[in-house]
Amino acid sequence: MKPLEDRIVMTLDAGGTNFVFSAIQNYEVITPVVTVPSFSENLEKCLAQIVEGFKTIEGMLPNSPVAISFAFPGPADYTNGIIGDLPNMKAFKGGIPLGPYLESIFGVPVYINNDGNLFAYGEALCGALPIINKRLRDAKVNKQYKNVIGLTFGTGFGSGVVIDGKLLTGDNDCGGDVWVFRNKLFPNKIVEESVSARAVISEYNKMSTVKNFNLTPKDIYLIAEGELDGDMEAAKMSFSKLGEAAGDAIAHLITCIDGIIVLGGGLMKAYKYIFQSLLRELDSSLELNDNKSAPRLQMEVLDYENTSDFDFLLKNQKKIIIPHSNKEIPYNPIKTTFIMKTKLGTSASISLGAYAYALHMLKQ
Repeated sequence: MKPLEDRIVMTLDAGGTNFVFSAIQNYEVITPVVTVPSFSENLEKCLAQIVEGFKTIEGMLPNSPVAISFAFPGPADYTNGIIGDLPNMKAFKGGIPLGPYLESIFGVPVYINNDGNLFAYGEALCGALPIINKRLRDAKVNKQYKNVIGLTFGTGFGSGVVIDGKLLTGDNDCGGDVWVFRNKLFPNKIVEESVSARAVISEYNKMSTVKNFNLTPKDIYLIAEGELDGDMEAAKMSFSKLGEAAGDAIAHLITCIDGIIVLGGGLMKAYKYIFQSLLRELDSSLELNDNKSAPRLQMEVLDYENTSDFDFLLKNQKKIIIPHSNKEIPYNPIKTTFIMKTKLGTSASISLGAYAYALHMLKQ
């Protein structure tokens, strides 16, 4: 029998507009990527597109796949492959057993999870986590990380958590979800109302002297860059506000999880306008009763791309002597973690996460 990694898994990254299909073997995509419209308003057309997409990929394979594994929006009972009522895919209402349906057609196990979970899983196994740990080993820093918080900024605010190599799914398939956290900017709203594509458009129109609700986040980014007519400062601030709200939510999550942070999603084009306000929030302080203050986090959040941040970690590493001996041991007196933008790309990380998740489930 072949090792699991030699077997082929068909994958899908499902969005409200398009479905993106591929197949992976040994953590490498082995087929051309197939992209088709999702027909998310019509269940029969939508299901037909999914089946046809997988059949197209299957026809390209040298051997039969051992599983299908893919990201699909929630709410869902991912464990049993049942998709619930989806606000951005109106075709799915009342509970659609998508997993069992595909199993009946293709005759292989079908695994479904949300994009935030699979993004985090892909980054933990193939992306941010091994990249950071290798850099630390190469620099002879006595520090290795095990936990990952993956966050996607796009249509909504997606998230996933991997703890010591294991994906946190939770008892109700919503472990690690951040989108429903309280919103710092609007405490009576969920944070996704400030961390999403719609939030960028809304904030821009609140601050701009010229209202235009037909703009897309890409348009607003181009306005911020000076490549499209509009209110440049309002454009920059709309992304900065997103970063502030996201930073507050991430601060709560990292306090519980204590891991590296990796960012992805369609809004990463505007990363430079999002990142600084996000980082300021993580680096902020909160008040104590005696009029003093305490850091928001127990750890310093270091920017992977900032050489001086990496030097800070090196500079604070030391060796201490064990009492009553001549032996020295390494000691990192300052608690640290890293934040970085995905190097693999969001869709690639999701696909690799789907592949890895299928292998994990097959081992069970």
